[in-house]
Order: sequence, then structure tokens, then C-alpha cells
Amino acid sequence: MYRALTRDIEVVVEPFYLEEQSDPEDDRYVWGYRIVISNNSGIAVRLVNRCWNITDQNGLVDEVTGPGVVGEQPRLSPGDTYEYSSGCPLDTPSGLMFGHYQMETDEGEMFDVEIPAFSLDSPGLLRVLN
Repeated sequence: MYRALTRDIEVVVEPFYLEEQSDPEDDRYVWGYRIVISNNSGIAVRLVNRCWNITDQNGLVDEVTGPGVVGEQPRLSPGDTYEYSSGCPLDTPSGLMFGHYQMETDEGEMFDVEIPAFSLDSPGLLRVLN
């Protein structure tokens, strides 16, 4: 699992390879990821937007932005958690994702919450370190 903490808001990511949706012979590799957002701060926040940076093993970068997550803009009161799952296809057997959520307080203050960088690695992938 991967963790990041910004202003007492914790984001935990657990990626997993989706073998049944992947087809390596056709250069299609698919991962799912589960995210838990915990509001450990003393103020309520709403997740307004997301911004992802997805990099494949060849260095090709795809930026994905948009409102909320999985069609929702959840509001988290102090002590609340929000959990969702999503997925990411790549044309290569490995990659990297990271990003941030744009949050808004009840008073209208906007700030970014880090999504930790996490690796997308196919099972059995042999990595060579130089």
C-alpha cells in the first residue's frame, strides 16, 4: 500500500493487476486500484476535482483531470473516510501513477491533497536495475 498525508487528510492506495481484463499478446495491461481517503483534520472538506499523471514504461504521460471521483464529489466531515475503486489500462507491462485531489472547505478555501505515487507492475515482470 502507498500513503500520503496532506493537511491531516490521508490518501491510501492499493493497486492490483487485473489479469482477467489484460491481454499481454495484444499489449493490453489493466490494473485496478482501491483508494481510501480519511479526513483526520478538524474541518469538513469536499473532493471537488481529481488530477492524475499516468506514465507508462516507455515514458508516455497521460494526464487525466475532471470533477470528483467515480461520478461523486464526496464531502468528508472530520473523522470520515471515503473509499472507491477504479482502474487503469496501459499498453506496456508496467507504469506509474500519481496525482492530487482538489479539496474545498465549507468556507470556500481550495487546496490540493497529494495522491502518492504508486507502481503498476505486471506479475512476473523482471526488472533490471542499472
